[in-house]
Amino acid sequence: MLYNLLKLLHILFAITAVGSNFSYGIWQALAGNDPQRNSFVLRGIKFVDDHVANPAYLLLLVSGLTLAGWHWSYTTHWIQAAIVLYVIAILFGFAVYSPALVRQIETLDREGITSAAYRNSAIRATAIGIGVMVPIVAILFMMVVKPALG
Repeated sequence: MLYNLLKLLHILFAITAVGSNFSYGIWQALAGNDPQRNSFVLRGIKFVDDHVANPAYLLLLVSGLTLAGWHWSYTTHWIQAAIVLYVIAILFGFAVYSPALVRQIETLDREGITSAAYRNSAIRATAIGIGVMVPIVAILFMMVVKPALG
């Protein structure tokens, strides 16, 4: 019973974290080229990233390691691969994406939405955000399929 409850929480953390991240592009598209909407949306994304998605990712780690220790083994190859991908995604997200988002917000405030500097910072932050999601999607694949990796 406790295992199933933790598994449910783990899935809810995944939905919250990954769903939040996938929604960022939708919010930015809805903001269009309106500077006020973009400012609001980017600050909202930063808030959700810092206070919803990232804490959910950290809770995913704790619940995932607990579930793996209970029911699987840390020597299971797909679990090892998922842990490595998790570390890569989290480090990349905290060290690269989050600062890029802050720079995008600062550039919007300083130079405006039509500036080349803003366009470049927006493209950079978007590309980095997509890059962070690649290992996350790979982890989701492994959690669902549980492939034999060797």
